[in-house]
Amino acid sequence: MAGHGFSHIPQNVEKINSKYRVIQTQIPVPESVSLLERMYEAESRSMHGQMPIIWDKAEGFQVSDKWGNTWIDFSSTIFVTNAGHGNKRIVEALRKVLDKPLLHTYTYGNLERIEYLEYLIANTPKQFEKAFLLSAGTEATECALKLMRLHGQKKGKRKGGIICFEGNWHGRTLGAQMMGWNPTQKEWIGYLDPNIFHLPFPYPWREEAVKDPVLFFTKGLETLCKEKNIDPKTDISGFMLETFQGWGAVFYPKEFVQALVEFAHKNNILVAFDEMQAGFGRTGKLFGYMHYGVEPDILCCGKGAASSLPLSLVLGSTEVMDLPDIGSMSSTHSASPMICAAGKANLESLLEDGFIKNSEELGKKFHNELQKIKSKYSDYISSIQGVGLLAAVIFNDKNGKPLASLCDLISEYCLQRGLIVVHTGRESIKLAPPLCINEEAMLEGLNVFSGAIEDAIKKAV
Repeated sequence: MAGHGFSHIPQNVEKINSKYRVIQTQIPVPESVSLLERMYEAESRSMHGQMPIIWDKAEGFQVSDKWGNTWIDFSSTIFVTNAGHGNKRIVEALRKVLDKPLLHTYTYGNLERIEYLEYLIANTPKQFEKAFLLSAGTEATECALKLMRLHGQKKGKRKGGIICFEGNWHGRTLGAQMMGWNPTQKEWIGYLDPNIFHLPFPYPWREEAVKDPVLFFTKGLETLCKEKNIDPKTDISGFMLETFQGWGAVFYPKEFVQALVEFAHKNNILVAFDEMQAGFGRTGKLFGYMHYGVEPDILCCGKGAASSLPLSLVLGSTEVMDLPDIGSMSSTHSASPMICAAGKANLESLLEDGFIKNSEELGKKFHNELQKIKSKYSDYISSIQGVGLLAAVIFNDKNGKPLASLCDLISEYCLQRGLIVVHTGRESIKLAPPLCINEEAMLEGLNVFSGAIEDAIKKAV
């Protein structure tokens, strides 16, 4: 690996022309390298590090470049295109707005906004009475932070304490990074909010968390309150949970979350779920939190909310969502007609075209096949996490040592063979095909993945 994360030296690779994949050039494509270098020259390097590919067209579960190569996409552009690339409903909805034309209205009303909001509220759980539309996931989690603290103030809390979790991630803006865990990525801030706290995460490889999830929660909470000298009744305004821990698709034990929600509601504390990766059908349910059998007060969504354009949103009760005064919370591109049209068409497609059901049913086969792959490479794969058409394959050796460099190599081999996976930069590879994928293409992609693992292991050894 060199330069911008992956080698940019074109490699001779096996030519492929299967039903769903075509590779007919060197990878990376020689003509693409100079284009990538032009991008690197003009753009902040913080945007770079992905595999060297220049997309030209994407439809359904396939991505193509302009040089005749086509990949099966197991990334959904990092959990965005849940309803499929170039979804026909979404394209048609956008075309209607373009043909008006009506590209932007700031916060003035537009019909697309009204229709989307009504459809969204009508087709989500009844506790969600109002929505706040935004552009990016980090805006949504920042909004939740503000709402939880405003609610705490209204209820007479002394502090705006927010309890978050070790290992979770909530975005790159100030409040979102403070709620997130990664200490290194927070060093730039120079200080930390003294009223944002973190509890231990109940990883499935922590014996005590598996043995008694409720006790793990209560002990962690008691320790935190003692160390920080806080009283949840007067000092805590909210809990923020990433529905599953992103890098490894790691879910909490159901009993853990249920105990947390019960405790929160007894102590007038709001519960917010960050559903950026989990929402809109990815896990086989409309929202990932539904696997826990609880009802959150605030739901933060993004990525798959439009399967295309930049849309994020916050859902909650009227009481919570109307805490900010008129005009005190808005965003320049909130509720744009183009984005609302895409959002409504996306939700219609997920609900009416069977994609959520496909995620649930095909997801079972997906995970069965991944368990077979785990058994085949058991000395290298320590765990398969996730549910539905979401999986994280976690690579550790027999001694528990993370195998991040092996994951880099596997990801590169997949690209060379017509498969795009989610390269996390650590000891996991995430797999998340668009929910419109069929079983035949899914199995072809998994076969490529398995072969890439085998060859990467041979080279690494």
